[in-house]
Amino acid sequence: MKVSYLLSILLAWALWTPALAQTTAPAAVPITPSHRQVAEALLGTIYSDDSFNKVIDQVLITQLKGHPEVQPYENELRTFLGKYMSWAALKPDMAEMYAREFTEPELREMLRFYQSPVGKKAAAKIPTLMQMGMEIGQRHVKDHMPELQKLIQDKAAATEN
Repeated sequence: MKVSYLLSILLAWALWTPALAQTTAPAAVPITPSHRQVAEALLGTIYSDDSFNKVIDQVLITQLKGHPEVQPYENELRTFLGKYMSWAALKPDMAEMYAREFTEPELREMLRFYQSPVGKKAAAKIPTLMQMGMEIGQRHVKDHMPELQKLIQDKAAATEN
């Protein structure tokens, strides 16, 4: 029971992690090496190993606070997330995602922005803003959990009849 509950929490966490959401189908056009290179340069400007991994760590800390029953598994979670959710693990797929969603000229323009003082400031604040945004979303869900529970109970009762 405990393990299945832990797995359901991890699944919910994964589904709520914006970096994992793919909303469009991959483009049919192959990505050129220069296109991928610009995408990787952009990502290297926006994210660093440290900043990206801090976001993952903050998400884990938030989940552990919200679900104290999984705290005994913190080391295992950290090991797993370090292996599969680290910047080094995700960067190739993220570069491909950016290359598919933006043209090479668009990526170059974004790169110029993130190399500017305002862009550097934005990149430095992204991890904190993401964490704050997740906390706001979690607070909204928590504050309205009785409403969700009632909706689910009502639906379950209606389907039983």
